[in-house]
Amino acid sequence: MRRELLTWDDVDQLIDHLIPQFDTEFAAMVVITRGGLVPGGLLAEALDITHILTASVDFPAELAMHKAKLSAWPQFLQFPEEELLRGRTTLIVDDVWGSGRTMTAVRARVLAAGGQPYTCVLHFNPYRSLFGSLRPDYYAAVTDAYIVYPWEVDRGPQRVLFPDPPGRG
Repeated sequence: MRRELLTWDDVDQLIDHLIPQFDTEFAAMVVITRGGLVPGGLLAEALDITHILTASVDFPAELAMHKAKLSAWPQFLQFPEEELLRGRTTLIVDDVWGSGRTMTAVRARVLAAGGQPYTCVLHFNPYRSLFGSLRPDYYAAVTDAYIVYPWEVDRGPQRVLFPDPPGRG
């Protein structure tokens, strides 16, 4: 799989590309951990969104069959209470839409809570998406590469420059 290493300047350019796309005023933001934390913070500041919430989603990794992994139900480790989303136009932010499982699961929960969800990522990979023509409402770039963001480089206990690609949702 082709990998692309981004700089902080690249991220700034992606954010600058996203800002003019927003044609809706958002009352809330749900940031998907961990990938959405940095882009969510940058967008919250740029769009002056102060009602910021987090969602943490996990898909079972212990399933043996690849196909079973793709159809597994998500486990929400953390999700905002319904009353925090009800009636709010909500921007959901993550770094990348790969398979689309994480974003669509969070979108469905925001919708079920009575919120009006809009999805946003820095990178959209239509070649990996499991959801046909469904795509993020807002995205800065289309890619088929595994993106390594500057906040992922040379961090953590292993301090590895290019880790094996995790199953990004």
